[in-house]
Amino acid sequence: MGSEREDRAIRVVVIDDEQLVRSGLRMILGAAPDIEVVADCGGGDAVETVLAQRPDVVMLDIRMPDVDGLTVLSRLGSALGERLPAVTMLTTFDTDEYLATALRSGASGFLLKDTEPEQLARAVRVLAAGGSTLDPAVARTVIGGYVSGADGAERAKLAVGGLTAREREVLRLVGQGLSNAEIAARLHLAHGTVKDHVSALLGKLGGLNRVQAAVIAERAGLVDRSVDDPRPSV
Repeated sequence: MGSEREDRAIRVVVIDDEQLVRSGLRMILGAAPDIEVVADCGGGDAVETVLAQRPDVVMLDIRMPDVDGLTVLSRLGSALGERLPAVTMLTTFDTDEYLATALRSGASGFLLKDTEPEQLARAVRVLAAGGSTLDPAVARTVIGGYVSGADGAERAKLAVGGLTAREREVLRLVGQGLSNAEIAARLHLAHGTVKDHVSALLGKLGGLNRVQAAVIAERAGLVDRSVDDPRPSV
């Protein structure tokens, strides 16, 4: 966790149209000593709730009957800009056609609703620390939506070709879902240095956000899960 949050719990807002799902997530996450679910609601009250609570992490259902998750995400992005909290989209589908759109709209992660409780808590911690989460079951869909086609892997490799060796190493760790602080510890670098590397590589990749860059890292073959951290995030 980042130093600014070490003395307080991670604040989470859960947005889902099903009360049972919201109650379940509140119970699971509330059991973690460092996580506090400060509010839960349906899509219609989502924007107002997030603006009022200013959470660190938002867990947002991608499909809701009143106001869908993509609309909520777009409205939050318009209202908060760079102050948008980390948002992970919740879905029951591993072939959801809206995942790529959510990615481009600023989502920081994607989780299935049947994710194991300990993985949910870990995902919240990763998101709060500035990392990204991508459930392996939806990774292929997201990657396909962002770098699609038979030449997708080659295009991803070309995209990272202009990076320095250090930037590629940082991108590889971004692809594992590590936060800047975790990358700094892994590479024995100053936090500010890692932040500069991340900003530089995101710019060189065309102004992508962190999750988009993680997808590129995966598609370009930089992330070897047989060797690296086995965490369930990109």
